[in-house]
Amino acid sequence: MTRRIVVAITGATGAVYGVRLLSALREREVESHLVVSRAGWMTLHDEMNLDKADMKNAASFMHDINDVGATLASGSFVHDGMAIAPCSMKTLAAVAHGFDDNLITRAADVTLKERRKLLMLARETPLTLAHLQNMTMVTQMGGVVMPPLPAFYAKPRTVEDLVGYTVNRMLDQFGLNAEDAYPRWNGFAR
Repeated sequence: MTRRIVVAITGATGAVYGVRLLSALREREVESHLVVSRAGWMTLHDEMNLDKADMKNAASFMHDINDVGATLASGSFVHDGMAIAPCSMKTLAAVAHGFDDNLITRAADVTLKERRKLLMLARETPLTLAHLQNMTMVTQMGGVVMPPLPAFYAKPRTVEDLVGYTVNRMLDQFGLNAEDAYPRWNGFAR
């Protein structure tokens, strides 16, 4: 069976994470299904100067946020997991509370109920108690809350290095990375 990953981009800052993940999936010949929220399109345009025409070629399939009848809305659509990158606090709250008001939140709910991997690159700081409680709820349901934090032991020199580290960590979560794909922690130099 073809490997499949669902990628959602919401309106939080950091659209580059979703774009780079799609690129990495294409390099690995993994089928990708993209859903972008209304605010996600605004962020893609503002941060990366990308629009729907640009993104159409970034994924194997692109789905409309309002198409709750899409394949992704059903547990019978088999995939290897879903990444919401970046994940806004609104989307995190909706998933935590089962509020399936669009295709992203419905696909995330389906991913959880089918016990598939759900990664949420939560983008906000500082965090309120509501944010932390929503993260706890998603974690208790089996989701993985994965804020895109830098690892300075990897000696990043550019923003690309920082983004690449997080994308590689996402790929690890899906079992799609080689062991030597990026600098990994090997203990303190002695």
